[in-house]
Amino acid sequence: MDYYIVIPSHNEEKYIAQTLQSIVEQTVLPKKLVVVNDNSTDHTEAIVASFIQNHPWISLVNKSSEAIHLPGSKVIQAFQKGLATLDDHYEVMVKVDADLIFPPTYFETILSHFQSDDQIGMAGGFAYIEKNGEWILENLTDKDHIRGAFKAYRKEAFQQIGGLKPAMGWDTVDELLCKFYNWKVITDTSLKVKHLKPTGASYNKTARYKQGEAFYTLGYGFFITAIASLKLALRKGKPLLFIDYINGFWKAKSDKKPLLVTAEQAKFIRSYRLKKMKEKLM
Repeated sequence: MDYYIVIPSHNEEKYIAQTLQSIVEQTVLPKKLVVVNDNSTDHTEAIVASFIQNHPWISLVNKSSEAIHLPGSKVIQAFQKGLATLDDHYEVMVKVDADLIFPPTYFETILSHFQSDDQIGMAGGFAYIEKNGEWILENLTDKDHIRGAFKAYRKEAFQQIGGLKPAMGWDTVDELLCKFYNWKVITDTSLKVKHLKPTGASYNKTARYKQGEAFYTLGYGFFITAIASLKLALRKGKPLLFIDYINGFWKAKSDKKPLLVTAEQAKFIRSYRLKKMKEKLM
């Protein structure tokens, strides 16, 4: 299967060479890879250019946007910039962050999942972070969720869900929409991806309210938002974030922020979330 990769990047000179090196060493190489250099002020562009010299399937596109890193919108706008430079002669589309190290057989294994079942719409491994000299699971999400840092989509599923939404919550709504359209989402515990920069390390402080807004725009409703907010705050080891998330939800509701999904999809999402909560309680 042919796969394309898009890598949004902003001031990633510390990490992007390691990411690209781990990709050029894959047992199955991508047909095309585009790095979107989003307003970097460091040597990101030069590092990418050095890889292009030896790997003509890698390309670079420059983009100018605000330097403030708000989760969701900035990275997906950059992703879409890169996507627009590619043709549609792919079978799998992959969104990758610029601060990862993939094991050599990562994409060979991902493609084998897609080949094994034509109902698999998304596939991915798990993120690990270094702590006290050891690589441990970055345990911010459930085991059936694919981290936004490395999302692989079957072309038909990617197109049916409408691509990626330029808003916080994009890496949740994509999976929920896949389930809405009866695609399978597969996670592989054997695929351990080294995440060199902890999630949210470069977010602006105002971004903490965006999580509550994201829950609202996903159509969660208050009850599910409250449970999801408490769970996430506790996982991050910062219980007071719960208040920020709830305030973000109510602000989005009062501002009548548009949802990322239709009314029918929101109804499905609430039902699905409640079902998963009941399963865990049982």
